[in-house]
Amino acid sequence: MKTSTNRTNKEKIVVIGGGISGLTAGIYALLSGFEVEIYEKNAIPGGECIGWNRKGYHIDNCIHWLTGTKKGTEMYDVWCKTGALSDTTEYAPINAFFVSTYNGQSVTLWNDLQRTERELIAASPEDEEEVKKFIQAVEYSKQCLFPAGKPMEMWGVKDYIQMGASMKDFPKVMKEYGKISLEEYSRRFKSPLLQRMVCDYLPKEYTAYSFFVSYATMADGNGGIPMGASLQMSLRMEKRFKELGGTICYNKGASKIEIEGKIATGVRFEDGSFVKADYIIPTVDTHILFNKMLSNSYMPKELREAYDQPKKYPAVSGFQVAYAVSTEFNRGETIFIEIDPITIGKRTWSRMYVKAYGYDPVMVKDGKQVIQTCLSQTDEDYEYWKSLSKEEYEQLKEALVAEVTKRIENAFPELRGDMLYLDAWTPLTYERYMHAYHGSYMSFTTTPDAKQIKLKGQIKGIKNLYLAGQWTNAPGGLPVAAASGKFAIQRILKSQKRDINI
Repeated sequence: MKTSTNRTNKEKIVVIGGGISGLTAGIYALLSGFEVEIYEKNAIPGGECIGWNRKGYHIDNCIHWLTGTKKGTEMYDVWCKTGALSDTTEYAPINAFFVSTYNGQSVTLWNDLQRTERELIAASPEDEEEVKKFIQAVEYSKQCLFPAGKPMEMWGVKDYIQMGASMKDFPKVMKEYGKISLEEYSRRFKSPLLQRMVCDYLPKEYTAYSFFVSYATMADGNGGIPMGASLQMSLRMEKRFKELGGTICYNKGASKIEIEGKIATGVRFEDGSFVKADYIIPTVDTHILFNKMLSNSYMPKELREAYDQPKKYPAVSGFQVAYAVSTEFNRGETIFIEIDPITIGKRTWSRMYVKAYGYDPVMVKDGKQVIQTCLSQTDEDYEYWKSLSKEEYEQLKEALVAEVTKRIENAFPELRGDMLYLDAWTPLTYERYMHAYHGSYMSFTTTPDAKQIKLKGQIKGIKNLYLAGQWTNAPGGLPVAAASGKFAIQRILKSQKRDINI
């Protein structure tokens, strides 16, 4: 491994994975003067931040809202530096988080918190005191901004003082709601509708504060949806990477990271080829990393504990279906509905959401817009799908599509006869395409009984390998992925005693 800070002979960084974390790492590495090659096993960039076409319609896989769209935040700076966003980016004209319905009633979580408070109290006057506490907690949660300036192990006293001042009220939220699940929190409300609203957006096992922070992100204007869909954002980042001089190789899956002593010498690929590197940044799913590309003995203790306790550290996925329907359908962009129970394996669902994408021309064609729905799933559901034969798998998908279609038509009679089926996908789809652990599209769920996973970014026993990706910090997602890519480069710069301000 070269340690010289002489930039005439550029040191080479090999990034495994061309998703959001890989692209971010590549861009920041190029800005820091390194030579960079990204190797991606699929044919396009973006990882899970992509979409695909069916019957001429575009299906968006990822962005329901993007943390970091508010100017002045550290995450916004990262998105702009990588080309994902700019000061001229257009966002979807959405003024609400979601709508929840039950028994003929509905409530909306508006971006305007005062409007939400009035609506929730009108729907359930007996819950007025709890509603006001909820709104206050969301207001305080606006202070919880993702720290994307530098890794926390590089923080000084001044950084902690600044964080404490900017988040002076958020500890109150953590104290009251940091150790209870959404399911437990929902019981504080008397209204069955509000109870369901609390558990609709995130899995009921999540800590309650996670829901407040998610809603606060939207209410604070820091969770916009960039127009043009997820894939276009990934392509903008790819363009930025290439313009800076980076090389990205597609359809090139890595199989092993070669180690000599305490040095990672390079990457061997599935086609048998080998590429040398001065530094390696794997951004892949950590289950793949430590069970295929590296010896399992390198796996950090906290990660091993999480994999060994799926009940305590669940992974979240879903069975999803997409349709094209008339653009006249407008009940709110995301609406949760009560349904006749649907059973998959040993678990049963009585609620699901319908999300309409008519706000973006990319998802509209010939007077129809794409809508999508999801039955949230976890580890045991993945295991059930995995147990099926190929024939059983396809038969179950077909049967479930028919059942889901019926329930959407029952909830929205105006769609009866107007729904064009486009596609359905399962946790196994994410496993096949992204090598995602148990088909999860996030990292481990943050539950009250679990410690939040926060990997330090470097593997003990390997000097020149730096981790990035959403699995480095629960609960994952796009901001974690992007920031971890930046942090990986800052850790390399610090090891070389160079300025980390990129």
